Order: sequence, then structure tokens, then C-alpha cells
Amino acid sequence: MNGFEIRYGPEVDAARRSGAPIVALESTIISHGLPRPDNLRIAREIEDTVRAQGAVPATIGMVDGELIVGLDDAQLTRLATSDDVVKLSVRDLAIAAATGANGATTVASTSAVAAAARIEVFATGGLGGVHRLASESFDESADLVTLARTPVCVVSAGVKSILDVGATLERLETLGVGVLGYRTKRFPGFYLSDSGFPLDWSVDSPEQVARAIHARRGHRASQGALVVANPLPVSEQLDPALHDQVLTEALHEMKLHGVTGKGVTPFLLAYFHEHTLGASLDVNIRIILRNSELAAQIAVAAGR
Repeated sequence: MNGFEIRYGPEVDAARRSGAPIVALESTIISHGLPRPDNLRIAREIEDTVRAQGAVPATIGMVDGELIVGLDDAQLTRLATSDDVVKLSVRDLAIAAATGANGATTVASTSAVAAAARIEVFATGGLGGVHRLASESFDESADLVTLARTPVCVVSAGVKSILDVGATLERLETLGVGVLGYRTKRFPGFYLSDSGFPLDWSVDSPEQVARAIHARRGHRASQGALVVANPLPVSEQLDPALHDQVLTEALHEMKLHGVTGKGVTPFLLAYFHEHTLGASLDVNIRIILRNSELAAQIAVAAGR
């Protein structure tokens, strides 16, 4: 023991001991993805959504350098309200722990920690991916390479529509990451129910997803993730015309201000929030709650 082991919250620790189904949850959406003070309320609502389906929520984050799977309410509050919380990808975990940082885990690091904790199902909003103009900038989310080597089932609403969706799907294929549509054969685009790209595989129930998880485990032929693409109903998506207009404006403003690298996604998301008068935020919240519900149903089915 060197003092840097993963610590489990009491609820998650009890679930691990009893074999109860567990759903991993990221903390970046709490610290950086949602505005205060709504972020804390929604974080609690996400966890309650998982519990309502019979699973145990395991929100992952770092407090004073300690990596915790299953933040308690005080720790959740701290990450939701503190100004010193940094975004932690996989490469940052050890450094942040060594320096005693407070950190929120991204899709990549949450996936990696969940796998280390033997948690097979993870709910998030949207995945990162290949950025527009990546052929010039080589800007690609660490989510993709992490999912290529991390055996988790990730429930998401596809990838953010501000990215190059087609290139992201090509990279997922190259990296050996399975993509499965939930009651759809069209890949969702986060704010939009249909990104414009087809999917090869589709299922209609949590039980079918659970069978795919069991098959991967039984075959031992792949260490890659299984992405379950769960689109919003068309009636709940962001208005497509508004989406396209705001995206065009946002990309123009981004170029005008010279925003690059890590600043791209936060800039575009903030622009969407402001220029859709909060409608994009409402969509974001619906997405994470629906994905948390489905992830819990999958975890319960996989545990039977």
C-alpha cells in the first residue's frame, strides 16, 4: 500500500461486496459542464435516477489528491462549488494525486477508473471525438484512444455535434470500439437525434446490451469499449435549424478569436448555451438523465 489506492465510497463499497449493479458517473459535467447552482442539484438527480432503476451510482472524482469511486454528498458539493477543480484526463490522474489536487474526471479518465474498479457500465452525456480541422491541428479527444483499450459499456448520446462526427466514427472503427444504437440505426449527434450517419448495429432492450457485454467478456478477444448510442426523442432535441445557425456562428467566432486546443469545446458549448437562450442546456440535462436511466437498466440486466 502506497497511499494512492482508489478509495470507494460506503454505498459503492457495499455494492461491490454484495455484487449489486453499479453505474459509473463522471464528475466533469458537474464541475465544468453545468452552471452553478444547478450543477449540484442535477448531480444529485443523476444519482437518484440510477438508484430508482435498482443500481448504485458511483460518481468518480478526486478530492485532495484522493481518487474516489462513489463521492459522498459533501465531496460532490465540493467539486460542484469550488473554483480550484481541474479537469483530469487519464494522463493527469497520477500527477494530480501526487500534488493533492481537487479534480473532476472526464469521459476518458472515468472510463479508465471504472474499468480499474471492475465497474462495467458508465453513463455520460456525449463523447469527445475528432475536432473539426483536425487534419491540420491533430486535435482529437483522449476519449477515443482510452475507449480503445478500456472494456466498459458507455451509454452516451453519441458525440457532440460541434465535432467532426464522421471522422469520429471512422476513428472508433479503426480503434476497434463497438458502437451500438439503442432503438435506432442512426448515430445521434448529442443535441440532435440524428447526426446524419448510419449505424451497423441496433438493439431494442437493456437485456440485449447486457448480452453483448457478456459476449465480450466471454470471448476475451477485445479490450475495447462498447458505446451504446442513446438518442433523444425527436420531440426533445434542439431545434435543428437553430442548431445549425448557432453552430455556424460559433465556428466563425471561434476562428475570429483564435480559440484552439482545449479551449475549443468549452467555447462552443458556452456559445450554444448563450445563443440558444438556455435551450441547449435543457437538452444537455435531458440527455444525461436519460442515459443514466438506461445505464442503470443495463447494469441491472447484466448482473442477473
